[in-house]
Amino acid sequence: MQQSRPYVVWIIQSVLLLEAVAGGVAQAWSTVFVATATLVLTFLPQRFARVFGLRLPNSLLTAAVLFIFATLFLGEVADFYGKFWWWDVALHFLSALSFAMLGFLLIFMLFEGDRYAAPPWALAMLAFCVSLSIGALWEVFEFAMDQTFGMNMQKSGLVDTMKDLIIDTGGATLGAIAGFFYLKGRQVGGVGPMIDAFIVANKSWYRKLRNKPADKY
Repeated sequence: MQQSRPYVVWIIQSVLLLEAVAGGVAQAWSTVFVATATLVLTFLPQRFARVFGLRLPNSLLTAAVLFIFATLFLGEVADFYGKFWWWDVALHFLSALSFAMLGFLLIFMLFEGDRYAAPPWALAMLAFCVSLSIGALWEVFEFAMDQTFGMNMQKSGLVDTMKDLIIDTGGATLGAIAGFFYLKGRQVGGVGPMIDAFIVANKSWYRKLRNKPADKY
């Protein structure tokens, strides 16, 4: 059964479509490009999950789409990076934290939810590496966009890149620690319920998980 999209996702996608059309009428081609690219990317999380037979809880799907919208459209077209000094810092930290959680969930999935198949520190380290690798690939993407389309995603160049990677390291570390403590039966902030929600939505991938979370998400 096809998963329906949350209302927030529909609203964001509608706004992006309208912005792309308005940009075309005004011949603001950079706006058209960013709005269109952002719109396409908002469909990828759900599409990616479906290809691999996964289900994204509405909370995670909404968070992913909001992040894409905030990073590309609000950051570049609305110039939130220039208006708010903390915008880039917050997005990098939250994205690194999220990717560490995603890495943990996917690695944990390979063990079918068996808490004892590998040491918790090993799964946490792998989750950290996944997150930081994605952060590095994003910096490559920013460089490519700047060089190819004349954008200014890197801002101050090397300094901006290194600052982003340092922030990514902090977010990845927190996400990895959250995964470590989850395996120990403890929670870090609000990360635990999000992990539980994903596991509940994909129970068949975590068959060996003992003390499974209640199906309440």
